[in-house]
Amino acid sequence: MSFSFQHDILPLKNELYRLALRITLSREEAEDVVQDTMVKVWNNRERWQEIESMEAYCLTICRNLALDALRKKDNQHETIDETLLQSPTLATTNLQESIIRQDHIQLVRKLVDALPEKQRSCMQLRDFEGKSYKEIAAILDISEEQVKVNIFRARQTIKQRFSIHNS
Repeated sequence: MSFSFQHDILPLKNELYRLALRITLSREEAEDVVQDTMVKVWNNRERWQEIESMEAYCLTICRNLALDALRKKDNQHETIDETLLQSPTLATTNLQESIIRQDHIQLVRKLVDALPEKQRSCMQLRDFEGKSYKEIAAILDISEEQVKVNIFRARQTIKQRFSIHNS
């Protein structure tokens, strides 16, 4: 298959960044991971014709580099990206409702931050990137069943911890 860096790889930049950010929990680290991913993909351009899905290939490289960066950083967690804050919100005229909503968003972000890396990655790829179980399994090099279990556990953990904090 014939791929073009400009048309097939460069447009993946934001998706790669979101994945790297979910893993590293650092904007700067995620930017470095995306840059390293792009360089690595470019340097392997002679193998592009062997690649079935460039997106899966790039996401796999990005994930591996992000995990390497995370190991080097010794699991120092900062914060998750602004995805939840950037989502469209209902206009609230009541300041108190707005403050409560912001508190809930911050709580969910902290709960997602606290998930094990594999659960965070599965949730990121499924719930934020819209990937299929099959695609996630290929990217993370695990079975589809493991993907489903990780997503289920992540959602259950967040649901339980959220209800504990709001009771």
